[in-house]
Amino acid sequence: MKKVAAYTLTAALLVSLSALSPSSYATTASQITKQIEEKNREKAASEQRAKEAAAEAARVAKEQQQVTDEKAQLEAERDKLMAEIRELSKEKEKTEAKVDEAEKQLKLTEQELEEAIAQVEKQDELMQKRTRLMYSNGVVSYLEVLLSATSFSDFLDRFDSLQIILQSDREMLDSFKDAQQEVEDKKLQVETQLAELEAMYEDLKREEQVLINKEAEKEELITKLGKKYEELHELHEELSEITEEEERNLVKIASELSKLYAEKKRLANPYSGGKLGMPIDSKYRVTSNFGMRIHPITGKKKAHNGTDFGAPSGTPIYAAEAGIVIVAKYTSGYGNTVIIDHGNGLWTLYAHIKNNGILVKEGEEVKRGDKIALVGSTGNSTGPHLHFEVRKNEVPVNPSNYLK
Repeated sequence: MKKVAAYTLTAALLVSLSALSPSSYATTASQITKQIEEKNREKAASEQRAKEAAAEAARVAKEQQQVTDEKAQLEAERDKLMAEIRELSKEKEKTEAKVDEAEKQLKLTEQELEEAIAQVEKQDELMQKRTRLMYSNGVVSYLEVLLSATSFSDFLDRFDSLQIILQSDREMLDSFKDAQQEVEDKKLQVETQLAELEAMYEDLKREEQVLINKEAEKEELITKLGKKYEELHELHEELSEITEEEERNLVKIASELSKLYAEKKRLANPYSGGKLGMPIDSKYRVTSNFGMRIHPITGKKKAHNGTDFGAPSGTPIYAAEAGIVIVAKYTSGYGNTVIIDHGNGLWTLYAHIKNNGILVKEGEEVKRGDKIALVGSTGNSTGPHLHFEVRKNEVPVNPSNYLK
């Protein structure tokens, strides 16, 4: 069975089936052709939109991947920079400790130098006193010391003592000067080392700052790429929604086209007369004919617009002729109802179908003899039976004139 143009009952149908009319029913082949052309244009436009959206979504997905890769690379570079910064910080701390130690050593050396200078000055002052004494008293003083000796051996002893004193003063002064020079050399060495360490520390600080700036730049780029990724993600979601919407639209258009083609085919081959097939197995008897009768529920005389066939619940109901299902739902009074349009203004109606007993859908194309429903007792019914109607140009006519 093929699906074709869907039909619906009007509000009047909910009250009475005497004014049945489909809500969107093309009556001529030319109208159907125009609708088909319009739907094909819609289909082409929808396909183009879907194609463009899919292409843009693919481009965005590719750009997303590029952003992801670039962000990952930047994060790796940032992590490497951070590791280098940590190593530099450690090296800087070590150098700073060495600078502190060198400064302490310099202070100690300066103290040692001050002490050495003081010793030299003290020794120099002592020698100067002795020299002044010698010059103020003249050589006589030394001679007096020597000449006052009691013996020649005493003279020699005194002479040696004077030589020793002078030599000792000279040696001590030279020693103190050597010590001073050593301390000065040491101070110069410590100052040189301190200067080198301070220069190294400043170099490390500058290098660290360069790395910190680079890391900050990487972090900023990572943040920007993160925002760009989110924007691309949102755009991709929107494009995906457009693609999905167009796909749903294409399915809808395809369904509508299928219905229109089927309707066009039906209009090209409408019902042209002849007997209809039996809507139920011929073994089931007629329990109420078309025409005026006493209504079994209200007890009032009223026109009966169809023919009733008594049959057990669940008995198959068949399409009396090929056509399009224009109603397949519950309606007031008739209960579960199916109406088939056979073309040329001829409809057949099948009522009081059991719950869940409708086997076709609105818009579906059926063939003569297809099982379309099951007998029931829904709506205004006193028991299981099939109420069958034939309508010509929406007006009920006697079904017996059309049935075999």
